Amino acid sequence: MFTLRCRDQGLTPPSLRLKCPINTQKARDIIKKAEKDLLRERIRVINNKIDYLDRKKSELNRDLNSRDFPSDTKQSIVQHLAKTREKTFQDVRARQQRKYDRLVEKSEHSRTDKTDSRDRNKELDLSGSQLKKWVVNLSRYKVTSAQEKALSRGLNFAVAPENVNEASITNECIIACEKACWKLPISEASQLRSEVVGAIKSAKPPKSNISKDERNAIKELQNEKSVKILGADKGRATVIMDTQEYEEKLAKMLSDNDTYVKLDKDPTPKYKKQLVDILSRLEKEGKITPEDKKFLYPTAEIIPRIYGSPKIHKKDNPLRPIIDYTGSIGYNVSRSLADIISPLVGKSDHNVLNSKQLADDLKDFIIGDDEMLLSHDVVSLFTNTPIELTLKIIREKLEQDKSLHLRTRLSVNDLMELVQFILTTTYFTSKGTIYQQKKGAAMGSPLSPIAVDLFMEWLEDKELSRPRPKIANPGYGKDTLTMCSRS
Repeated sequence: MFTLRCRDQGLTPPSLRLKCPINTQKARDIIKKAEKDLLRERIRVINNKIDYLDRKKSELNRDLNSRDFPSDTKQSIVQHLAKTREKTFQDVRARQQRKYDRLVEKSEHSRTDKTDSRDRNKELDLSGSQLKKWVVNLSRYKVTSAQEKALSRGLNFAVAPENVNEASITNECIIACEKACWKLPISEASQLRSEVVGAIKSAKPPKSNISKDERNAIKELQNEKSVKILGADKGRATVIMDTQEYEEKLAKMLSDNDTYVKLDKDPTPKYKKQLVDILSRLEKEGKITPEDKKFLYPTAEIIPRIYGSPKIHKKDNPLRPIIDYTGSIGYNVSRSLADIISPLVGKSDHNVLNSKQLADDLKDFIIGDDEMLLSHDVVSLFTNTPIELTLKIIREKLEQDKSLHLRTRLSVNDLMELVQFILTTTYFTSKGTIYQQKKGAAMGSPLSPIAVDLFMEWLEDKELSRPRPKIANPGYGKDTLTMCSRS
């Protein structure tokens, strides 16, 4: 399972990584290809070993059946072997899952570190027009130069804490540790807790990565209630909006009765009971382990909240609705479903991974004098995605997925029950009022982008089943690039 998942996700196990003293792109390509070949060879060897063990198992079964044992004794032996086999399988499966999770986490951290390193090596240009790219002030508030410099670093910039023993930092470490301990055996979990406690006690504050003026500027902005500091819908710019304008736009958006409806009471307890019932049944049927249930179990009852991300590239800077699911009852389930279903995305021949691939693909396009390129953008893709049809599409994809059993022990029906729960229980709070989203998927749920992508890929494949222009689908499936005749 571990090796196959590494192959499917393009990861190289540490034991198969190669080092080369030649630091050129060609050398790196050779190493990458060699690592893939080694991974394929390991899969072949493992498959051969499995075949050998299956034959050996058949021989032992025949030998057992040929011996003159009392029927009760033979049955006891068979039951003991079956119980031992299942326990060994669960232990190995859990160990392989932990190993895979660590590899994925290290891979993500490596990509983030490389990006951060490149960003740190770039000199921040705060002169003239460059400043407008990083800080967009749509408010009447006059921003100081120190505030501009602090905001230009971006909302994802991690400010080095002045005191590492602050309660907020300590609590984050403890919460992250406990989440990791859920999937570990008791002895390993106890050791991890001891190491984390020791690290917290001996930790010293890092060197400050911002100036004193910038730190004071951040505190001033935190205390300034007349403005909202937001991330732009596209790009890395930081946007400053008047609080009144922001709340008016958000209220206008929520007044759309076709999309949102106010609720008289909090539906969290009802939804929590539904989810707990599903998880309890799956555990009872042996489809999830007690550790899995503990991780997926909705311990908190935080109501998701909605906020708006300004579309500064459009007229009047409308807001894109984003729902913060972090800590909600379905967040961990949504995240786990996203991990299971995400390999189904991108199978379309017309899907483009990113802008670099699009640029490379366009190099091969020859546009005739009677042809043209058209770019199509889906308006409010998430809220306009038909959920019932999307559920049918996801079911069909799962039923056709031959490697699904390598990612989960849940059946397609089990997965669809959870997917339907997540996609049809979209609710949130805004200024003390609770709303239900009547249609579409919620932007902010880990599962939503995957569901939306699968719908768009299905739609494009359906359209291309008839004679149609050439189509490319860059990014999240929201934008479509078409080459067609001018006539």
